[in-house]
Amino acid sequence: MNVNPIEMQKSLNGVSYPASKKQIMEKAEKNGAGPEIKEALKGLPEKEYDTPAAISKEVGK
Repeated sequence: MNVNPIEMQKSLNGVSYPASKKQIMEKAEKNGAGPEIKEALKGLPEKEYDTPAAISKEVGK
């Protein structure tokens, strides 16, 4: 999925790492993530993520 990396980082602002998919989705929702960001995050595997880069890497697959 092709999402804007800047918008992705804005959506992840304030996430405490390591974070689960659920925590990431909740924070993105609170940060006002757009539909494309939410859709990309929904596709993440259920695991702990250590950094925003790890999330972006998964989304980019």
